[in-house]
Amino acid sequence: MPIGSGTVAVQLVQVCVLLWARPGATDALITYEDKVLALLGDHGGRVLQRARTDGEEGAPTEVQLIEFTSRAGYDGFLTDERRTALSAERDAVAHTDLYPVELV
Repeated sequence: MPIGSGTVAVQLVQVCVLLWARPGATDALITYEDKVLALLGDHGGRVLQRARTDGEEGAPTEVQLIEFTSRAGYDGFLTDERRTALSAERDAVAHTDLYPVELV
């Protein structure tokens, strides 16, 4: 959804992220996410909401709503070398689902 005034508009990118931790790795998942989410601001991104479940019955360990001011910012975050350098720590995450969303 474009926002802005006059002729300048910003195309927001909003994403819902669902993360499942490997068995026994919930704390490691949280630590990894703390590190990578700290990079969002460098790419015009921000966490709108971050919540955790007990992970029981197949529920994701963590749910995030993230917003970027542009697609370029989102792409830049995904390819940020500081983020990709943490790939070994990312092994705490068993599975991730990303969904583009529009907040209503």
